[in-house]
Amino acid sequence: MRKTPSIPMRPILFRLKRSPAFAWVKFLLLGASLIWLLLHGARNLGYHWQWYRVPRYLFTWEDGVFTWGPLLKGLGVTFEIVGISLVLAFVIALLTALARISSSAVAGLLARLYLETIRNTPLLIQLFFVYFVLSPILDLGRVTAAVLALSAFEGAYASEIIRAGIVSIHRGQWEAAHSLGLGRLDTYRSVILPQAFRRILPPLTSQAISLVKDSALVSTIAIYDLTMQGQAIVAETFLTFEIWFTVAAIYLVVTLSLAALVKGLENHLKEGAA
Repeated sequence: MRKTPSIPMRPILFRLKRSPAFAWVKFLLLGASLIWLLLHGARNLGYHWQWYRVPRYLFTWEDGVFTWGPLLKGLGVTFEIVGISLVLAFVIALLTALARISSSAVAGLLARLYLETIRNTPLLIQLFFVYFVLSPILDLGRVTAAVLALSAFEGAYASEIIRAGIVSIHRGQWEAAHSLGLGRLDTYRSVILPQAFRRILPPLTSQAISLVKDSALVSTIAIYDLTMQGQAIVAETFLTFEIWFTVAAIYLVVTLSLAALVKGLENHLKEGAA
């Protein structure tokens, strides 16, 4: 009697573990476990969930009129602060990175002093310093103070990313640009920075996501951003868990959307370079 060959199980299990369906099963199990833990903990606390009251703080739709709720209005303020801070932080980071790698000892010393001061002090203290010390002297508003503090903080970290990207470009690229008669500025603009930008895009994205999350600290100087609006609603309604979970979910959607947007840009740059 002919023996039937046995089917090896290890390759099948290996393919099963790497399949998207298995990843989704693990994700759903993890989500279900977290929800169970949350509900179990709330039951022990005696907390009464009132999710049905949350939508009115996002938006209302009455008599065909759409009205933004306080949470989405706060999100608009967060977008404004983050958007301006992103641009300003990039400018600060680029100038600091160029100063760090320049041949000027004074520029290098100033850049190093700024870098070490910002990186070794808490963002909250910097925010208070700009708002309570510099703002009265320079007649700055709350939003301007918040933008300056966030830009200076994130710019310090981003400058090291940009500097690393620039110095990673092979020396031959500099020599080729100089042999074509390009000056230093044209070499940076046409040869070095475009190549460095493709390399530093992922870490810069992480820094931008950090900026979105760090922007929650501006609520400490009474700016009605998303976090401050959440605090005000909780103080008024005592919907502690519902509101903070909603605020966290909004931040999560914003950061994931930003990451997806930059990933698309990264893929586009790779296709263009291919």
